[in-house]
Amino acid sequence: MTVDIVVLGAGYGGTAAIRSLQSELGSREDVSLTWVSKEDYHFVLHESHRLIRDASVEAEVTVPVEEIRSSGTEFVQGEITGLDVDARTVSLADGSEIDYDVVVVCLGSRTAFFGIDGLEEHALTLKSLDDAMAINEEVRAAADEASENEPAQAIVGGSGLTGIQTAGEIAAHRTEQEIPMDVHLVEQADGIFPGHDHEFQGSIRNKLEDHDVEIRTSTTISDVEESTVHTEGGDEMDFDVLIWAGGVSGQRALESADLPKDHNRIYTGATLETDEDRVFALGDGALMGQNEEDSPLSEQAIWEAIVRPDASNQAPPTAEAAMEAGEIVGQNVTRKLKGEELINWTYTDKGTLVSIGDDAVAHGVLGVPVNTFSGSAARTIKKAVSARWFAKISGPGRVIRSWPDM
Repeated sequence: MTVDIVVLGAGYGGTAAIRSLQSELGSREDVSLTWVSKEDYHFVLHESHRLIRDASVEAEVTVPVEEIRSSGTEFVQGEITGLDVDARTVSLADGSEIDYDVVVVCLGSRTAFFGIDGLEEHALTLKSLDDAMAINEEVRAAADEASENEPAQAIVGGSGLTGIQTAGEIAAHRTEQEIPMDVHLVEQADGIFPGHDHEFQGSIRNKLEDHDVEIRTSTTISDVEESTVHTEGGDEMDFDVLIWAGGVSGQRALESADLPKDHNRIYTGATLETDEDRVFALGDGALMGQNEEDSPLSEQAIWEAIVRPDASNQAPPTAEAAMEAGEIVGQNVTRKLKGEELINWTYTDKGTLVSIGDDAVAHGVLGVPVNTFSGSAARTIKKAVSARWFAKISGPGRVIRSWPDM
């Protein structure tokens, strides 16, 4: 009897899970592996901001499924609309269903708008290739209408990683093309990149200001009209381009899935299993619990326990965490088929890298004695991270082709 394993999604988690499962399962004839995704490529989301300045790098930030999957893995292109854990079926937008014995849910996240009137209607987001291309087009259209007397206005809401990199890329494009455009970064908290080290925040702020990005902290957007942002303080900001990067939520496809979840993000244990033992989940669309009592303590885990004892015991919703979890889930699914004990996974923070135009800022990079740094060293490490990922999922040829545009 064949065991049907289905992986949902082609983001970092889904791609890493497929590669891991292909390696772990080998040529077993008693197991079938199916990969389901709306798109027939993996989109390298952490490089998506590059498309804002240069749409021609599309080929370098998308990796076709055919470069990633082995000949024994079936790929189904389709939009996932539902998961029935009782019937063990995955529903697609075309009305078809896919049966599974074990499913790995890696559907990522969508942008959260927090009920702000007019925000979803008027703002662009950056979660996909189409999103990046839309921002590119809107920025260029705004530039065409701009003048020195009436410069275009670009507003980025939210100063997390996506917001910072988006604002930096628009500013770099403006400078390169000598476009009369003002770039504003708006943040509700009292500092940019909330929750991070103060030295790191300061270095990022300095780089943004070097790129003439106006930073407005302690500013809450209350509602949005067609070309105007209103704030809770009563201020108005007119815009030609508005990008919202203020938060994430789980996918609507998981709305009716009978699994413990918060805003459609599925809770898992440290093995990446949910409370349904045939359902695993990981990545941005999961709340991945960490069981440090049964796992080797990483340097990061020790630091968190000492400095932030009340911190949430969950892995962060980052690309690096999804990559790590994807590798572990392949091992755990295979162990489950063999009746072996599953591995408890603990995320290891290897550091944070932020691009601001052609500049970069690095913080907490494992093995580097300097806490926060920028310049060519930070840029090279950021490129090396992307190169390592391309090498894992595709091969050295992809690394060589993509290196100049990273």
